[in-house]
Amino acid sequence: MQDKTASVNPADVDRQWFIVSARGKVLGRLASQVAAVLRGKHKPSYTPHVDCGDHVIVVDAEKVELTGTKRETKLRYWHTGYPGHLRSKSYGELLESEPEQVIRRAVRGMLPHTRLGRKMLRKLKVYAGSEHPHGAQQPEPLPEQ
Repeated sequence: MQDKTASVNPADVDRQWFIVSARGKVLGRLASQVAAVLRGKHKPSYTPHVDCGDHVIVVDAEKVELTGTKRETKLRYWHTGYPGHLRSKSYGELLESEPEQVIRRAVRGMLPHTRLGRKMLRKLKVYAGSEHPHGAQQPEPLPEQ
């Protein structure tokens, strides 16, 4: 008789902490790599309906790269709620004012758009500089894929 595929329970998940520097990395490639670790797809015990991913710390968010002319031409839109108040900022301006949000939004778009995805996003910590307060968790460097 064959062994059955093991389905991980939330209590069985063993979480690790990883750290990655965004210095000189392309935004989309970095975001897809981080999203895969947050989901737990790098583990052999990956289960789609369970949050079995690890914690990820991204440092040097202000040094992330955008290819081509995206820094000037790619825009982030939002609406204030008032009629005619559609606002926009270029990604160059966003990287200067709030670089953490640029990476957080890129990773968020690659996670499931459900309660489970929001739970996974809470395990992402993004910092503009090279300092972070998670030294006690002893994060390991994120393995390159």
